[in-house]
Amino acid sequence: MAAATLSGCGADRTTTPGPARPVESANATKVRLPPVHGGFDYQIGGSYSPPPGVAIVSRDHSASPATGVYNICYVNAFQAQSGEQGQWPADLLLHDRNGQLVIDRDWNEALLDIGTPGKRARVAARIDRWIDECAAKGFNAVEPDNYDSYSRSDGLLTANDAVAFVTLLADHAHARGLAVGQKNTAELASSRSRTHLDFAVAEECAEYDECGTYAAAFADHVVVVEYTDQGLRKACSAFGNRLSIVRRDREVTAPHDNGYVRGTC
Repeated sequence: MAAATLSGCGADRTTTPGPARPVESANATKVRLPPVHGGFDYQIGGSYSPPPGVAIVSRDHSASPATGVYNICYVNAFQAQSGEQGQWPADLLLHDRNGQLVIDRDWNEALLDIGTPGKRARVAARIDRWIDECAAKGFNAVEPDNYDSYSRSDGLLTANDAVAFVTLLADHAHARGLAVGQKNTAELASSRSRTHLDFAVAEECAEYDECGTYAAAFADHVVVVEYTDQGLRKACSAFGNRLSIVRRDREVTAPHDNGYVRGTC
């Protein structure tokens, strides 16, 4: 399918994105934030040359950063990627009271057990290797996915567990010079002072009326991914002159794939 670029969504195209500003992390290391209202492309399902006007790209940690743009490095930090749970020690995978793995059924991913300080440290040590890889490749930031996995844990994990774990990742990333994005989880945006997170990566925030929560918490340093034309229109109408917004297909495919969709304001 050809890219579906939508126009007339209410965005003020005369607004020029400002330069990414440095901030002080918890480790007193300067990190660079993504530009506010910069053209965005979400490429975690496959890398390709960024379309014209794109200033921010997110790619999987196994990929290389794009040239000449702000690069976000995606890592699945709270769940074991489908097919990779055997690479994790069994005791770092979350089990229910019957000894069965707790699975995110939408993506067939086992949740990681971050329920104690000791386990959080061990899981973080493994995720930190990917973060180090992101830094070595020249990415500007890291996007730890599935921050909200505690909500799919059948009550075995808590929001406090998630906050404590993402703080470990954020402090490690800051020490490597990387900014850190909060992935979804609007209900924890107010915990930013504890987590040391720098910006937000929000999926379908317009669809669920959450974009304003992220915008307020992160001073408009928010990149938005919508997966429907309706979501894109809603995001563009309310935040098209403030946030970085793209519409992608749910599999986040590359242009040569049949299901590829990309739209902007």
